[in-house]
Amino acid sequence: MEQPSTDVMVKTAVGVAGGAALFSPVGMPIVHGLAGLAVAGLGIFAAGTIVMKAAEAITGGIEHLKPPREDDSPFL
Repeated sequence: MEQPSTDVMVKTAVGVAGGAALFSPVGMPIVHGLAGLAVAGLGIFAAGTIVMKAAEAITGGIEHLKPPREDDSPFL
């Protein structure tokens, strides 16, 4: 049977230790803080999208209200 390399063993050990640290009593506030940041970021993204859509609707709506203008009209 082939022995695993040291870098694979180190990566596995770090992953297990990191996961255990996040679920420890000290790590739980970190998890909640990261979740809070994710929710806040999603809210900011959604608000920015709504503002951009509203601005496009307002500026696009004004342009559509103007009568069409012909560049080769004899009345210009």
